[in-house]
Amino acid sequence: MTIHNIKMPDIGEGIAEVELVAWRVAVGDQVVEDQILADVMTDKATVEIPSHVTGTVISLDAAVGQVVAVGTPIIHIKSAAAQVDQGQVAIPIEAPAPAEVIPTRSNQAPAEPSAPTQARPIAAPAVRRRAVELGLDLAQIKPSHDAGRITHADLEQPVTCSNKDSDPPRQNKSYTPLEATKTIPVIGLRRKIAQKMQEAKRRIPHFSYVEEIDVTELEHLRAQLNQQHAATRGHLTLLPLLVRALVLALREFPEVNARYDDDAGVLTQHAALHLGLATQSDGGLMVPVIRHAEALDLWACASEISRLAQAARSGKATREELTGSTLTLTSLGALGGIVSTPIINHPEVAIVGTNRIVERPVILGGAVVARKMMNLSSSFDHRVVDGHTAARFIQRVRSYLECPATLFVD
Repeated sequence: MTIHNIKMPDIGEGIAEVELVAWRVAVGDQVVEDQILADVMTDKATVEIPSHVTGTVISLDAAVGQVVAVGTPIIHIKSAAAQVDQGQVAIPIEAPAPAEVIPTRSNQAPAEPSAPTQARPIAAPAVRRRAVELGLDLAQIKPSHDAGRITHADLEQPVTCSNKDSDPPRQNKSYTPLEATKTIPVIGLRRKIAQKMQEAKRRIPHFSYVEEIDVTELEHLRAQLNQQHAATRGHLTLLPLLVRALVLALREFPEVNARYDDDAGVLTQHAALHLGLATQSDGGLMVPVIRHAEALDLWACASEISRLAQAARSGKATREELTGSTLTLTSLGALGGIVSTPIINHPEVAIVGTNRIVERPVILGGAVVARKMMNLSSSFDHRVVDGHTAARFIQRVRSYLECPATLFVD
C-alpha cells in the first residue's frame, strides 16, 4: 500500500498557476486511473485534471476557489500499486497522513473509513461549476432527468434555507420576515469576468455615444431575404447585417479597429476585423471571436455567429475562439433596453452595443408614420479615440443601416 501525493500538473502554454473551480471526487471515494479528479481554470479555458492511479481518496489539499501553482500537491490517494507515476510522490502507508483535510462541499464532514461511499450525483462539468457558484450541494438537488442526471434547470429548484430566530407569529400578520442569507463564492469564470471588467474600467477612460437608427428598411430587407433563402441558406438575424455595416465603416475609421497597449504606449490598428461577440452563458459573459468578418457574406457570418454562440454557451469554446478580438459587438436582443453604456473589452478601444427595436411614431416628410427604431449605444477609449471621430464612425454605420442597399456596394 502506498499513498500517492498528486500535484498540479503543468498544463503548458507557460501557465504557472490555475484556479481550482470544482472537485469531482470526495474524501473516501474510490477512483480509477484516468478518472477526472478536478476542474481548474486558466485565463480562458477550463481544464480537467485526471488521476494517474487507482485507489481511495484520503485527502483534498486545495479548496474550491483557491489559486494553485503548478507542482503544488492537491490530493492524496491511497493505492495498492507500488509504482510511482510522473508528478507523484509515493509515501509509505505507515507515514502520517496530511494533517488538514478540506471537504469539497459545505457542511460535509470527512468520510469515515468504515462508512459506505455515497453515490456521487451525476452532472456535467458546467452544471457542477454553476452549482459551486450558487453555493448549492448537488447531493441535495433532485434530478428531473430520467437517467438521474442533474441539469441546469434542476439548479433553479427552490432551496430550503435555515432562517435565524424570527419574531414569534402574531395575529393578523400577513407576511413572515425573511432573514436567511446565502454566501456565494466568486470563483471560476465569474471571478475572471469580475477581474477583467474591473481592470477595463480602471485603465480605460470610457465615453459613450448613443444614436438612434431607423431600421425599418433594414428589417424589410431582412424579412425578404429570409423568405427567399432561409430554407437553403439559413435564417438571418439583424447581427450579420450590422457586422457588414461595421466592416464597411471601419475602412474609413481604422483607428476604431485597434488594440492599445498602454504599458508600451503602442496603438496597433488592424486591417482585418476579428469581431468579439459578447455572449451570455450559464457561467457568465464570454466573448467568442468571429475571425476575418470582412471575408464573410451575410449567411456565412450568421452561421459563424450561431456556431460560436453555441460553443460559448455549452462551455466548448476553445482558447483560440475566445481570444484575439479587435472590436466587440454586444447585444441583449429584446432585453436591450433603450440605452446602455457597455464596458470596452480591454485592450480594444471601442465596443458597439445594440438596443431593442421599437416601433413608434416618427415624423417623416411632414407626416406621422410608424417606423422601427433602434439605438446604438457604443463606448470608446478617449485616450486614443476622439469624440468627433467616434461620432463620425457611428454616423457612418447609421448611414449604411438606414440605406441597406449600400451594404452591398463596395
